[in-house]
Amino acid sequence: MREAISLERERRVPGDGHASSFRDAVSRALRTVRTIIGAPDYDRYLEHMRDHHPDCDVASRDEFMRQRLETRYSKPGARCC
Repeated sequence: MREAISLERERRVPGDGHASSFRDAVSRALRTVRTIIGAPDYDRYLEHMRDHHPDCDVASRDEFMRQRLETRYSKPGARCC
């Protein structure tokens, strides 16, 4: 048992640990909530552009948000009111 605990401690990076795991969990939870409510995710957009369109220009955060809101609310029937 002590050996397992020692091995676990050796795998940890100094200064890292529970705080980093907590931040990762919170980040994943926020991303999930944003996806559920339909909020635009600029970080995901940047990842997509970097991975799939590396030669294209990337919109600024403000441009990205403006484009997403325009797209969302310009469609007929997209809103109930």
